[in-house]
Amino acid sequence: MSHTVLVCDDAIFMRTMISDILTQAGFEIVGEAESGVQAVEKYRQLKPDLVTMDIVMPDMGGIDAVREICKTDPDAKVLMCSAMGQQALVVEAIQAGAKDFVVKPFQPSRVLEAVQRVLG
Repeated sequence: MSHTVLVCDDAIFMRTMISDILTQAGFEIVGEAESGVQAVEKYRQLKPDLVTMDIVMPDMGGIDAVREICKTDPDAKVLMCSAMGQQALVVEAIQAGAKDFVVKPFQPSRVLEAVQRVLG
């Protein structure tokens, strides 16, 4: 059975890129969110095995979204996706409950390595 993934990023091309990388590796994309609020709602609805989460998003940032998701599901597996230069935010995201992070621009191999680590 393939793992299910919720892809959260405010940029459609990033969601598409992540979705393409994961779909080609056999993952099932069950939903997408373009804001933190949407990410939390869709997580509760879809209960995916993995969430990829951008840090900077409208209405609620990725870090706050991770906190909300981890409140309802302490075992949530969240992979943060951040642009270079957001190191302090990455640390904050891990403290909020994220399991790992990848840096944009992505290399597909790096994304898949991180996903495997997060899913154990």
